[in-house]
Amino acid sequence: MSRFLMKVCYDGSGFSGWQVQHNGRSVQEELQDALCQISGESTQVCGSGRTDTGVHALAQCAHFDYSGSMTPAQMVLAFRTKLPDDVRVLGITPVPDGFSARFRACRRTYLYRLAREKSPFNRNYMGFVPYRKIDTQLIREAAQLFLGRHDFSSFGRPNPAVPNRVCEVQSISFEEFPDHWRLLIIADRFLHNMVRRIIGALISISHNSLPPETITALIEQTKPSQNNIFTAPAQGLYLVRVDYPEHFGLTEFCDPDHLAIETQ
Repeated sequence: MSRFLMKVCYDGSGFSGWQVQHNGRSVQEELQDALCQISGESTQVCGSGRTDTGVHALAQCAHFDYSGSMTPAQMVLAFRTKLPDDVRVLGITPVPDGFSARFRACRRTYLYRLAREKSPFNRNYMGFVPYRKIDTQLIREAAQLFLGRHDFSSFGRPNPAVPNRVCEVQSISFEEFPDHWRLLIIADRFLHNMVRRIIGALISISHNSLPPETITALIEQTKPSQNNIFTAPAQGLYLVRVDYPEHFGLTEFCDPDHLAIETQ
């Protein structure tokens, strides 16, 4: 039995999230069903993280075990014949036994797209929040408050199974486009709903409905605060990239623009 890492993209519109659900369609279940058809075995596909209902991925990573004779390139093609149109395997590569897509990840990158105008054509792929005006300078200034290593309990959904709430936000950038605004955030890890609540806080600051000093107070608290920061809509959120320590040799493989289909 050998372990492999897959890179997969998906349109989250038709899913109840990554994780297998009792009453809903999940990306994980689609991949596991496809793998079962390919290998003839029931095998778990373990993702780098769990995206929520409606959240998309350009390059989610997940590991799985396989005992058959297919090469990575052959497995990619086999997955593509079994998967629905809203999930696509971009590449597969061997990794060491015991490798974990989740616990070995050292960096994750998320993108949020916020529409300038509400439209039936972007409703599944951009967030939209009714507002008078977005103050881009305020957003850029406030975004810097999140940088660094902090306890982000006040920005994540409470979860007793995750006692460590400290994350290191390494970069936040904000760009303007003709039809939307785009925010890119990179951290070593994220709590559940953390990205969407950071976006919500920045939008509130832009509307002058939340003072910037509130952010500083919240991230300095050691216990979760029952605050009124809203959670930005899931539709605008994309998992762009997952990175692993350099010694695994996965830097190029993890690039969302690199198809990583080996020819052997």
